[in-house]
Amino acid sequence: MKALYLDDINTPFTIIEKEKPAAGPGEVVVQVKAAALNRRDVWIQKGKYFIKKYPAILGSDCAGVVTELGEGVDKIWLNQEVMVDPSTDWGDNPRAHAEKFKILGMPADGAFAEYVKVPADNLYQKPLHLSFEEASALPLAGVTAYRALFTKCQLQAGERVLVTGAGGGVALFALQFALAAGAEVWVTSGADEKIGLAQDLGAAGGINYKQENWGKDLKAQTGGFDVIIDSAAGEGFVQLVKLAKPGGRISMYGGTTGMIGQLNPAEIFWKQLSIYGSTMGTAQDFAQMVRLVEEKEIHPVVDIVYPLEKAEEAMRYMEAGKQFGKIVLKVQ
Repeated sequence: MKALYLDDINTPFTIIEKEKPAAGPGEVVVQVKAAALNRRDVWIQKGKYFIKKYPAILGSDCAGVVTELGEGVDKIWLNQEVMVDPSTDWGDNPRAHAEKFKILGMPADGAFAEYVKVPADNLYQKPLHLSFEEASALPLAGVTAYRALFTKCQLQAGERVLVTGAGGGVALFALQFALAAGAEVWVTSGADEKIGLAQDLGAAGGINYKQENWGKDLKAQTGGFDVIIDSAAGEGFVQLVKLAKPGGRISMYGGTTGMIGQLNPAEIFWKQLSIYGSTMGTAQDFAQMVRLVEEKEIHPVVDIVYPLEKAEEAMRYMEAGKQFGKIVLKVQ
C-alpha cells in the first residue's frame, strides 16, 4: 500500500510502499478514502509533540470502508462505510484521561495511508448525509468541541457563547454545535474575512482581536458571555475572563499564543467563574457528538482537499493558518 512517511523531525513527507496492515483480535483494517489534518500533525513533524517516535505514519482522522476483520469482530462491519474514533485507552475516569491514553497517528501508524488498522470498538458508521471527505474531518476536532461545550460547560439553549479563533476546525465545530443547541454565538478572529464567513454559518457577530480594545468593544456589544470556548490562551485570556458573565464557564483546549497573562483573581472568584481544561473526549462524548451531527444533519466545513501526494503542501497551508475549516487528504 501507499503510505505517507515521516522519516524524522523537520523532514518532509514522502510516499513509500509499505506492507498492508493485518487485523489482530478485536481489530479491523479500514481502506482509507479520506484523512484530515490536525494541528497535532504539524507539531509532530516539528518534534514539538510530547511523544517522539520516528519514523512515523501520521494521521488521526479518517473515513473509509472496512475490508478485513480480526478474530471476534462482528461480521456486520465488513464492507461498511465508517469513520474512526482516533483515541484509545481513555481509562475509567470520565473527568480526565488515563496516563496510557493514545491518539491514532503517534505512536501507532495512522491514517495517512491507503489502509489503517484500528480497534473495532472505535468504528462508527459514516453518517449518511456526509461525504468521505466531510466524515474524515469530524472525529478529533468534533469530539474536542463537543466535550468542551457540553460535557464541560454544560451549554444550554438560549445562552450566549464566544468561540475564539474562528477558522480552525475545533472552533468551527463549536460554532456549529452551539448553534444546533439553540445558543447565540459570537466569534473572534485575526481576519475580518473569517468573521464574515462565520456569520455566513450563523454567528451573530464577531470581532478582530488584533484591534485595540477589542475586549471592551465586544463587551459593549454583547454584555458578556455565558460560555467561552478558547484555543489560544496567552495575553488574550485576560480579556476572556473580563468578558465572562457572572457564573460563566470557560473551556480551553489549546494554547497557541502561549502563557496566560496576569489575571485578577477577583475577576474569577467574585463572578464565580468556572475554568475548564479539555482534551479530546470519552467514547460517550464521541457517540453523543455523532448523534448530534446526524440528528441536526451538520456538515463539517472543509476548506480544501489535497491528494495524498501533496500532503507536504497541505501541512504548510495549515501551518500558515490560512484555512477556514478542515484540510483533507483524498487517499483513494
